[in-house]
This record gives sequence, structure tokens and C-alpha cells, in this order.
Amino acid sequence: MQPATAKWYDRREAVFIEFCIEDSKDVRVQFNKTKLDFSCVGGTDNMKHHNEVELFESIDPNDSKHKRTDRSVFCCLRKAESGKSWPRLTKEKAKLNWLSVDFNNWKDWEDDSDEELSSFDRFSEMMNNMGGEDDLPDVDGADDEESVDSDDEKMPDLE
Repeated sequence: MQPATAKWYDRREAVFIEFCIEDSKDVRVQFNKTKLDFSCVGGTDNMKHHNEVELFESIDPNDSKHKRTDRSVFCCLRKAESGKSWPRLTKEKAKLNWLSVDFNNWKDWEDDSDEELSSFDRFSEMMNNMGGEDDLPDVDGADDEESVDSDDEKMPDLE
């Protein structure tokens, strides 16, 4: 029995781990508050695989799910405390040779969200300032104080 190769990534609400085993059979995934237990038989040689992971933080085992495909078993671990990033999947800092970061899906959302928020704030501020009376350029020498706003004019009755 050997561990299955896996890759993982972090999101605000959940942590995702994909066990890369083709043609898996007898898949068993157990979610506990602080641990993930995975086992299956798979591959062309029908090798038995088993992975036991002490998780970095707690998860909600009742809201965590897994899905088997022909190429892998994909697990969604719902964080017990959402909005908190996980710098690693495991509780211990030890390097596991079967586990790697899924860089295709990785997003440094903690730093990213701050930048997005500040960009969004700048964009909102710019939009709020657009069209403000102080920011409007003079057109054809028109003086705003003497002109009547079109909303204030009475529209003629059209029959």
C-alpha cells in the first residue's frame, strides 16, 4: 500500500485536494474535523492507496464532499472558519513527497482581495467624481450659474 499522488489549493470557503488515481475502485473518503482519510484501489496495476492527512485547520465534515472521476478523486473540504487562508494542507510542516500545490488553481486570495478592494475603491471613487459639477469642463464658454438645467424647464405639451 502506498499514498496516492495529490495536489491541493486554498479558497476562502474551502480547501480542495485532488487524488490523482486513474480508474479508481473501492474509493473511501472519511472527513473528520481535523483529519482526512482516503483510500482506494487504482491504476493499471490495481495498487492499493492510502492517505491520512492531519489537516492544518478544522473543517466541517458534514459539508465536505468528494467526487470520483476516471482520472482522479476530487475532494472539497469545507473550512470550519471561512476567510482564513491555509499556508499548507497539513498540520505539520513536514514535506510530503506525494503532495504538491496545484499552481493552476492556486490563488493568493488574501493579498489579491486587498488589491481588488483597493482597485474597486479607486474605481468607485472615480465613478462618483465623474459628472460632479466641479469636475465638468466649460463647454463653449457656457456659464453654469446662468443656464437653466433641462430638468427645471417645463416641457411643451405635445398633441
